[in-house]
Amino acid sequence: MKIFLVEDETALGESVISFLKTDGYLCEWVKDFDSAFDKVFLYEYDCALIDITLPGGSGLKIVEAIKKNYPKTGIIIISAKNSIDDKITGLDIGADDYLTKPFHLAELNSRIKSVLRRRNFEGSSEILLGNLKIIPGQKGVFVNDLAVNLTKKEFALLLFFVSNKNRVLTKESIAEHLWGDMADMADSFDFIYSHIKNLRKKITDAGGEDFIKSVYGTGYKLSIQ
Repeated sequence: MKIFLVEDETALGESVISFLKTDGYLCEWVKDFDSAFDKVFLYEYDCALIDITLPGGSGLKIVEAIKKNYPKTGIIIISAKNSIDDKITGLDIGADDYLTKPFHLAELNSRIKSVLRRRNFEGSSEILLGNLKIIPGQKGVFVNDLAVNLTKKEFALLLFFVSNKNRVLTKESIAEHLWGDMADMADSFDFIYSHIKNLRKKITDAGGEDFIKSVYGTGYKLSIQ
């Protein structure tokens, strides 16, 4: 899962990024309004953490831009302001949650997981695809209740497909989701094929169905009837 942090406080930003990366998230962080505004027109994120008061502009404008361009992205406003008016405004324009500074990192992580469940998995703590069971909060994957050992990238890839079931995903969109703007420097996307091949093999070797289908000349799709 890919997280976008917009926060100008360096110490807080470093703490949040370090904590979330330890939990397996891919994170991108900017410190000012202009950088954030540019990013939200270039990349799609699973969840954005937006401070309201930023150098160069209001974080509420960033919230509006994200909701206009990527309505599926979850948004949590993090702010030192504890004004009820700010909370109402943020929620009215599309934010999913509002967390007042200072906060515990564990609480932030819990809020992120809650938003992702509501946005991507209809609030469910478990996802069932035939005999395949996924527990996003525990990063668990099971076939017939037997654990399947996936790497962090393979698990993130599986969740990306599940979040976009029956939708064709290009190699470019997969690379950008898993590696963020670092994917722009790739000479080719052959490594995507390797990750998908390994993911499919682990699931089918465990007795699971191969839901991931190749779409010739375009990309891949998790096909569910």
